[in-house]
Amino acid sequence: MKRPLHGGNLSWAAHLAGCEPGEVLDFSASINPLGPPASALAAIKCHLGDLSAYPDPASTALRQAISEFHQVSADWILPGNGSAELLTWACRDLAQLRATHVLVPAFSDYHRALTAFSAVVQVHALNVEPGLPTFQDWQPLLSGPNAGLLFNNPHNPTGGLLGREYLLACLDQFELVVVDEAFMDFLPVSDQQSLLDEVINHQNLVILRSQTKFYSLPGLRLGYAVAHPDRLARWQRWRDPWSVNALATAAGTAVLRDQAFQQRTWDWLPPARAQLFTGLQQLGLQPLPGVANYLLVAAPCSVTALQQLLMQEARILIRDCISFPELGDRYFRVAVRTLAENQQLLQALAAVLPRLPRLSGDGRT
Repeated sequence: MKRPLHGGNLSWAAHLAGCEPGEVLDFSASINPLGPPASALAAIKCHLGDLSAYPDPASTALRQAISEFHQVSADWILPGNGSAELLTWACRDLAQLRATHVLVPAFSDYHRALTAFSAVVQVHALNVEPGLPTFQDWQPLLSGPNAGLLFNNPHNPTGGLLGREYLLACLDQFELVVVDEAFMDFLPVSDQQSLLDEVINHQNLVILRSQTKFYSLPGLRLGYAVAHPDRLARWQRWRDPWSVNALATAAGTAVLRDQAFQQRTWDWLPPARAQLFTGLQQLGLQPLPGVANYLLVAAPCSVTALQQLLMQEARILIRDCISFPELGDRYFRVAVRTLAENQQLLQALAAVLPRLPRLSGDGRT
């Protein structure tokens, strides 16, 4: 089977290990291990009868729920078939500009969506080496006229969080700024650095959000964009009429009102992330500090070999960073899971790492 670009490909992992997909403990996809919430499952069950009718093309109920959740007018909200669909339309807008600036390493779908519309892309490398300047030390980009910026916050794959003041400054420098906040929900509201409340003041700002990661619903494909109504109306004309199915609408509406699940997630993540971070350090690995539900880890060995050995001997899947060309075979990313599952990963790493040859500074064994 072809090597996947994204995490969460359990069929590929199971083929590698000679087991069933359900036997794989997946650390490659950064999905909340506490979900899906009971509220989502109950909403899906309650709305099974809706399958016999076309879904509301305007996603009225879901837009209203998002509006109440963020205190943003429903006219400024567009739900989509995952935030990936909405990224595609954002990149179509970006491709109309002279150039789009992207900070790398970056989510591979950015390249896919930008090149699909023949965008001119200018990349800027971020320093991710452990112990070197932190995410907050990176300097703002300066741009000429008619240029765009595509960026995610918290950053994927490093997990770094950029302060609002950085991106607010970018709004004066770029014709269009698209901020992917797919993992922002994992921070308590008081710690978030979201620009959602600034969209109404800046027609050149687009915010993308995902409901699949925080609420553990990747199979439903659900996300939304917050942007000027004129821009969203144009995207609606471009896309298929029924991008959000009836069950996704029901689940997405329910989970936004599930404050108990949200609090459980905020209570779970910090201690679980700290446990995993410390355990990885004790094994001689170098995890980067981050605020999201994943850790980027520098390894002293080939990650391809490490990934294969973990799958074959422990049926644990980690995310290699081959799809991030700047990182290559020296880094891997792991989701933060429950305390027991994190410990299972740490024990498996302790068993296989001593048997893998160390790489030199130039990446050779």
